[in-house]
Order: sequence, then structure tokens, then C-alpha cells
Amino acid sequence: TFLVWQLIFSTLILGRKYSLNQIAGCLLVAAGVVAAVASGSSDGQMLSNIAFVWPAMMLASTAFQAGASILKEFVFIDAAKRLKGKALDIFVVNSFGSGFQALFVLLFLPFLSSLKGIPFVELPSYLKSGAACFLNIGNQVTGCAGAPWLPLLFISTNVAFNISLLNLVQISSAVVSSLVTTLAVPLTIFILTLPLPYLPEATNLSPFFLIGSVILVLGLLVYYIPQRAKPTS
Repeated sequence: TFLVWQLIFSTLILGRKYSLNQIAGCLLVAAGVVAAVASGSSDGQMLSNIAFVWPAMMLASTAFQAGASILKEFVFIDAAKRLKGKALDIFVVNSFGSGFQALFVLLFLPFLSSLKGIPFVELPSYLKSGAACFLNIGNQVTGCAGAPWLPLLFISTNVAFNISLLNLVQISSAVVSSLVTTLAVPLTIFILTLPLPYLPEATNLSPFFLIGSVILVLGLLVYYIPQRAKPTS
């Protein structure tokens, strides 16, 4: 659905037109991701015993993320015109995006804490415990093995990943960036099945995972099928 939202917003905001093989490729990629993720629907596997409303809510929420990615592409295109061909600094775009994400997380923190059953008056103590866990301070903090190095490793990896995606958006498009990113979905699921440290017990993958991965790669190939140039009269 993320790719579908991107195609819709790209058409509405950027005025792009996509060929049939590009639309079919995006749908195949989305179907491959769904098949790979749904491979854990049986008992004893990942994503078991999860109510349907939560995946549905997640699918609907991807519209906002898809719209944001198209707006970032619009910013790069508009900046190239306004700056007379000069490239907009990727770190500026990433900093503004991260800054507004942090701002809205803080603004919605009382609402989100109430959804978790945490009273607003107890929120400071939870933040204090979270900071202690992040810094791995105190003997009373449990479940914080690997801190602070593992959280710092995650933050640095996430920043590098976001910068790479923004660079791909700048030199290609948001849809292409998402298509490349979808390859990380089956790879991530496969890595989570390995007996790695700090991860839960390894799980098994069903044949649907392999089928979904094949469909995903097939969708990428279909999207990048070269188009025949139309003869000029």
C-alpha cells in the first residue's frame, strides 16, 4: 500500500504518468511484501495472534509517510529550479524532517502515553527510567543489555540509512527509492530468524516467505523493463 499511495501522490503532486509495466511492477512488489510478511500467520511463527485492525491501521497510516516522501522529492525538484541547477544539501532536508518528527512526538506524547495506560503525571518517571536504561545506569534497571552502544549503533545506522534514501530520492525518485527499500523487508525477516545475540529465539519461515521474496524481485524486474521509444512522425 505504501507504493500504491506513492503512485497516487506522485501523480497528483508531481504530475507524473506511469506505464502499465511500472504500475504492475509496484503491485507485484507490494504483493510480494504482503506474502512474505503473511508467512508468519500460522501458530508458532512471527506475526501470529495479531488482530487484523492493527495491520489495517498500519496500512492506512502509510499514506502520510508516502505523501512525505513525495513532498521531499518535490522539494528537491523545486530547489534545483530555484538554485539554478545547484543541488540542495541532503543533510538540511534530513535535519528538518528529523526535527519535525521529534517535535510532533513530544506534542503527542501525552496522548500516546494515555493509550498505553500511563498517566500523564507518571510520564516524567517513565522518561527518567528510559534515560537510565539508555545510559545503562543503575542496578535496578533491567532489560537494557547492550546499552548504550546498541542504541547508539541503531541511531547511527538509521541516520546513514535515511541519508542514503534521500540521496536516492534526489538522483532518481521517491518511488524508485521505495522499490529498492522493499528488498530490505525479506532480508530483515530472514535475519530475525537467525540465532543472533540480543534477539528473541529464532523462528521458522514458511514456504510463503520464499514465494513472497520471488514475487518481490519479479516486481522489481517488471518495473525496470525498458520501454520502447515511440516512433516520431
